[in-house]
Amino acid sequence: MIRKWTTAGIRWAGAALLGMMCSMQVYAHGGLSMAEDMCKLTIGPYTMHFTGYQPESTQEQEFCEDIPNVGRTIVALDYIDEALRPMETEVRIIRDTGSEENLDEITIFHLPPKVYMNGSVTFEHDFPAEGDFVGLVTVRDGGNEYVSRFPFAVGTGGKLSLSYIFGALLLAAAAGFFFMKNNKTKNIQKTAYI
Repeated sequence: MIRKWTTAGIRWAGAALLGMMCSMQVYAHGGLSMAEDMCKLTIGPYTMHFTGYQPESTQEQEFCEDIPNVGRTIVALDYIDEALRPMETEVRIIRDTGSEENLDEITIFHLPPKVYMNGSVTFEHDFPAEGDFVGLVTVRDGGNEYVSRFPFAVGTGGKLSLSYIFGALLLAAAAGFFFMKNNKTKNIQKTAYI
């Protein structure tokens, strides 16, 4: 009986851990998502490969969504779809105020519309303080305009997300329950032999 409870507890905890890890694949920041170990930015029917770096603080480590530290940040957007090459691409970073009515007032970085025939858009920005922001990447082809909007935070360093904290607490509670149940059964067996 004890073995069945322990086995069931291990399987349940393993399933919960697997579910938490898979949930990060599902949870995407707006148009940004991880797919096949690559950060992809979806803009209408098109996709770009998104890569961010902070050479002074995280060396060669790439990031996909939130920016770990304040300071100099380099972002590269590489076209996955060749159809993007003749289109104008515009990049804007705004403070997340909850409203985008006056873009000029809340814009902290703007890369004007331009055609990037080489298929790569690279820019640099120095984030002086932590905060919540929104990235806007717009592509235009004649009369068509597609916008990808992705919220992100700067200065998240080693902060844990709420889902990880909740998952860890859930796993700890499940482990505690099974250990207490196991210990209670052992105590009952000991008293039976006395």
